[in-house]
Amino acid sequence: MRFGIFYEHQIPRPWERESEHRQFQNALDQVELADRCGFDYAWMVEHHFLEEYSHGSSPTAFLAAASQRTSRIRLGHGVFQIPTNHPIRIAEQVSTLDLLSNGRVELGTGEGAGPTELHPFGARVREKREMWEEGIRALIPCFTQESWEWHGTHWDFPARNVLPKPYQQPHPPLWVACSNLSTIEMCARRGMGALGFQFATPDGARAWVNRYYSLFAQGPELLTEHATNPNIAVVSGFMCAPTDEEARAMADGWTFFVFCLEFNSSNKYEPGTINLWERYQEWKQLPAASKVFESGLIGSPSTLRAKLREFAATGIDQIILLNQAGKNTHADICSSLELFATEVMPEFHALEPEHQAWKQAVLAGEIELEKLDTAGHTTAVMAANPNIKRYTADQIRQMAEAKA
Repeated sequence: MRFGIFYEHQIPRPWERESEHRQFQNALDQVELADRCGFDYAWMVEHHFLEEYSHGSSPTAFLAAASQRTSRIRLGHGVFQIPTNHPIRIAEQVSTLDLLSNGRVELGTGEGAGPTELHPFGARVREKREMWEEGIRALIPCFTQESWEWHGTHWDFPARNVLPKPYQQPHPPLWVACSNLSTIEMCARRGMGALGFQFATPDGARAWVNRYYSLFAQGPELLTEHATNPNIAVVSGFMCAPTDEEARAMADGWTFFVFCLEFNSSNKYEPGTINLWERYQEWKQLPAASKVFESGLIGSPSTLRAKLREFAATGIDQIILLNQAGKNTHADICSSLELFATEVMPEFHALEPEHQAWKQAVLAGEIELEKLDTAGHTTAVMAANPNIKRYTADQIRQMAEAKA
């Protein structure tokens, strides 16, 4: 099993002049440390206008800076929003980054989220899947064709040689953001890696892995000609410390991340009118908030080894560790990465040859995976707190006041 680290670039209020500068400089230090420690991937999201939750609007710029401070860690777009970017510009930026990094780019793409992000760019939620599919068809040939043109519904451009071309041939590995089982199935059918941003339980991960690889083995239905990438990864909240109690005390940002994720998906507010960190102080007093820790990889090395053995048995390819969240400190993030790399990661890196042999046997049809019932395998976060999407800002305050 391989391991990645993940950045939304969360910056809770109150903001100072140096807040964003400090966050990005610390994150670069963390990626450099992760490279030295032997982590496999560094992923950065693309989001727009999501105050406090994500200030990560330019992943290519951040990953380009990281490429000059690292030598081996893979640099992942997790993900490039196709509806808010022109396919030619994606190809140009990704190829440039691939050249700068000596061929270490992973290209994840996605549809984007809701109207807050999409509408300012002229995209609409109802069209985002259609735009993603058309965007893939328009984008991928840019990496290999010396003359390529596209005349579609959402993009139209004449024949051009899109330059530069990527260092990796024919192009960087392709991934897609997945928030539910249906998109994981779609990834398998399209021959792309699945970035599962759904904080899976081991049982859920096994069901998703079996379904994904069973579909992949049947032969993908590609949107356009490209190299396939059979890989499935899941994101998990993360903090490693000498004891479970210390890890939980250091990882308060994980619950802030979950709160913001769900709050943004179910509430609309005018720019600059809400303080999510203050709202979070009210929400985290609720009993359900404490259950969120159970969904993460948060604990001592022995606790994390036990949890990861369950994930390793599912056939998952990669666990993406979400360490930078809320007000988790730079010092705690760095010490966590170092302790995990020393005390936990080697055991699971050692399993990688066996895992790759299993995967090849599955894809070749030599192993037939059990058909598991995928129904009911919701995210671990939502299982811990199934009502969070229905909490409005006023309801959160009322419940906190009632508890007090």
